[in-house]
Amino acid sequence: MGGKDAAGSDTYTSANPARLDEAVARVGLADAGTFAAACRTAKDAQREWAKVPAPVRGRVIASIGRLVEANAESLAALVTEEIGKPYAEALGEVREIVDTCDFFLGEGRRLYGQTVPSEMPDKNLFTFRNPVGVATVITAGNFPVAVPSWYLVPALLCGNAVVWKPAEYAAASAHAMYRLFAAAGLPDGVLNVVFADGAQTFEGLERALTERTVDKIGFTGSSEVGRKIGELAGRHLQSPCLELGGKNPMVIMPDADLDLAVEGALFAGFGTAGQRCTSLGTAIVHESVHQDFTDRFVRALKAARVGDPREDVLAGPLLDRKFADRYEEYLTWIQPHHRVVSGPTGRITEDNPRDGFTGEGGLYYHPVVVDGVRPDDRIFLEETFGPIVGVTTFSTMAEAVELANRPGYGLSSSIYTTNPKHAFAFREGVSAGMVSINNSTSGAEAHLPFGGNGKSGNGSRQSGMWVLDQFTRWQSMNWDHSGRLQKAQMDVAEITPDHGFRL
Repeated sequence: MGGKDAAGSDTYTSANPARLDEAVARVGLADAGTFAAACRTAKDAQREWAKVPAPVRGRVIASIGRLVEANAESLAALVTEEIGKPYAEALGEVREIVDTCDFFLGEGRRLYGQTVPSEMPDKNLFTFRNPVGVATVITAGNFPVAVPSWYLVPALLCGNAVVWKPAEYAAASAHAMYRLFAAAGLPDGVLNVVFADGAQTFEGLERALTERTVDKIGFTGSSEVGRKIGELAGRHLQSPCLELGGKNPMVIMPDADLDLAVEGALFAGFGTAGQRCTSLGTAIVHESVHQDFTDRFVRALKAARVGDPREDVLAGPLLDRKFADRYEEYLTWIQPHHRVVSGPTGRITEDNPRDGFTGEGGLYYHPVVVDGVRPDDRIFLEETFGPIVGVTTFSTMAEAVELANRPGYGLSSSIYTTNPKHAFAFREGVSAGMVSINNSTSGAEAHLPFGGNGKSGNGSRQSGMWVLDQFTRWQSMNWDHSGRLQKAQMDVAEITPDHGFRL
């Protein structure tokens, strides 16, 4: 923090999930006091950073983009090594940082306020965007560099300082990203990275809020932790930016292009081994095409490769042991009335291989399709972070929308149809913050608002110009040059119409 390393109270080893005996990074974990100290450092640095003209801050963002672009292959390879994301996806993730920088570098010249007409003469009204101050950003490791950029880039552009707490199991990727940001010329203390476990982070955040050294919290992670962050922020009268989990539906209409729908479901359900907040949760398939779709889906899945993420595969390993343990719990939610139509389940081993692949040394799991899912099943209602997709059926559009909304999440959604009426009816009825027509539930673009409702978030949005409202606060100013006190709503000229006039 402040451009200097601080001693850790404990050590965490980030292992390669494809080859667990390979340590990618060993990082010292901070305690709550160190976390709070980083927020104080950021508070001091922010005052000077906010004085830097916004177009100049935009040039720093431009430099970050160019540095990331020049180091794209190295950073993507590190992401693949550390979290097991297939290299092609990792390269796309790094590209998203560049896209985010390209969008926001121009916003440095467009942090517009407004000139507003007054109801009184010789008086002018203005609005301004001011930085919030210090933003604490806490991110998950399934997108260890792209998702943090959604927070860091606009927050820094707007004149804020940032304390960033990445996931420990993605420590090397986070450190590399910090070095790229620092190389762009950020002053010491403007961006601080703190590695800490959840308990120490929460305690440190609570201290910092009490000390008034944090003005905005950005959190990407589980709905369970998001609720706790939201409660803590609320006690300090702050509105956090919460991007949480999802149980994302994909509706398959009877007029859908089924081959296209299968392609979308395959990527949405099993890309990144199903470990995206936007991963497909349940395919909601019209009863008339249910069997045809399911058969095609299973054939496509069986033809897809699971294996070394450095190769051309659909999915690599799970991110970390803790996610593997949770995924094994999700598999226990499969009930006797369900039909596992995809083949073997559980960890891929020599005794439980997938097409000759034994998954030796890694956290590899069989992708699973569960047919016959019912609306009251736990596997239908709760997020299952991993390579498992449920399938259920519907008969009417109203039923499809009801099923899509039933779990109470509201992040992403998708519908496959060739009928515009179906597309717009679904868009109007679904509760998700994002809707795809004939596309997967995954695949956000850097200039669109990203975020969810219900159990998926508190309505805040990342990406695009909409995120500026998270990292700036509107300030209004009135300037009365009349030389006398003019009282609003009282000293207003009246023009009296003749309401009784008739032609």
